[in-house]
Amino acid sequence: MHPSTPSPAPWRGRFVVLAGIVLVGLNLRIAVAAVSPIVDVVRQDFALSATQVGLLGTIPVASFAVFGSLATPVARRLGLEPTMILALLLSVGGEVARALAGSAPEFLVWSVLALGGLGMGNVLLPPLIKRYFPDRIGAVTAAYSVAMSLSAAVPPLVALPVAQAVGWRWSVGMWAVLGLAAVVPWVVVIAQSVSARAHLRGLLRRAPRHERPAALVRAGAQESRIVWRSRLAWALVLTFFANTTCTYVLFAWLPEILADAGLGDDVGGRWLAVFAILGLPASIVTPVLTARMRNPYPLVVGFVACWVVGLLGLMLAPAQGTALWMVLLGIGPGAFPIMLALIGLRSRTPAIATALSGMVQGLGYGLAVVGPVGIGVLHDATGSWDQAFVVLLGLVGLLLVAGWFACRPTMLGAEPAA
Repeated sequence: MHPSTPSPAPWRGRFVVLAGIVLVGLNLRIAVAAVSPIVDVVRQDFALSATQVGLLGTIPVASFAVFGSLATPVARRLGLEPTMILALLLSVGGEVARALAGSAPEFLVWSVLALGGLGMGNVLLPPLIKRYFPDRIGAVTAAYSVAMSLSAAVPPLVALPVAQAVGWRWSVGMWAVLGLAAVVPWVVVIAQSVSARAHLRGLLRRAPRHERPAALVRAGAQESRIVWRSRLAWALVLTFFANTTCTYVLFAWLPEILADAGLGDDVGGRWLAVFAILGLPASIVTPVLTARMRNPYPLVVGFVACWVVGLLGLMLAPAQGTALWMVLLGIGPGAFPIMLALIGLRSRTPAIATALSGMVQGLGYGLAVVGPVGIGVLHDATGSWDQAFVVLLGLVGLLLVAGWFACRPTMLGAEPAA
């Protein structure tokens, strides 16, 4: 198997890579979703302060931003497949270490490592799909988007029962097994690739740059310049930021919003699960449609409409029509897999896709960090959620405008610089 030369048949010779991509997708949200349901249990053991609990909500987005930005230069040096293995091992190490943590600060530090590895994986998957499946970007993006949705939906269902049965440390650490399983296909890919093995031998011998095999894709300075000067890339950043911020704000505050509306604490938790699960159908359908459409902007408009109606309904009548508002809000984040698919579809080469993915996800998550915290501060200052909803509606407006530019049928690498 050669990383830079995918098989001309639709899937033949690429099942190992497909398995690796799906297994990585199954890991991408576990380190976040496995902790939220057992925070109270961990809090009793470590006496976590309110500030530290708040940090647990901020660490995922911040780690995705910082480590996601590092993925591109590391991949430039090591290659995509070895960097993916490194990212998975970082995450596995962090998951095991935080399960063994002896204090709250240790738990937080190791959580950063666990989530940071996943942040690198976020960035690496789109260029890997571009490399191995340039003819199946929509279908493979759908496959790993579904896997990612499952990684967010399944852990909350089992984390607390496991913690109650054998302790929270097992509940947190057991997911490392899935991370190790995801390493195996990428080891096989490298073992079967002559160019990848030669590249790694060159690194170990500190070979000069011009002696490194050119077949292994590295996003260099030229690709980075193309991306950072591109209107398309900046539109993708803003679209990703707006959609991600709205999503993470609801993950952080939806139970409290519904509780303040008089629906009860338990009701908010159940609707949060519904909000997460409803992203699954969009993950299946949207990337495939995006790949088949010359301009997928009508899809973005549809998701924006769901956001607007759902947010207005939750703001004006949260206790009436709650089910309808939550269904619409659960569908709204479906613009996310569109952005993931466009990273590959709008990149002329895997090297450009690597640089673009690092920029979009690094900056997108970095800007989104302020969302949950800022909304909390705004609520504390005003004593109402109305202003928060106005901010979210403004972000949805940004999604609508930036999405128009992001979806234009432009190939990055042929577009004039901004």
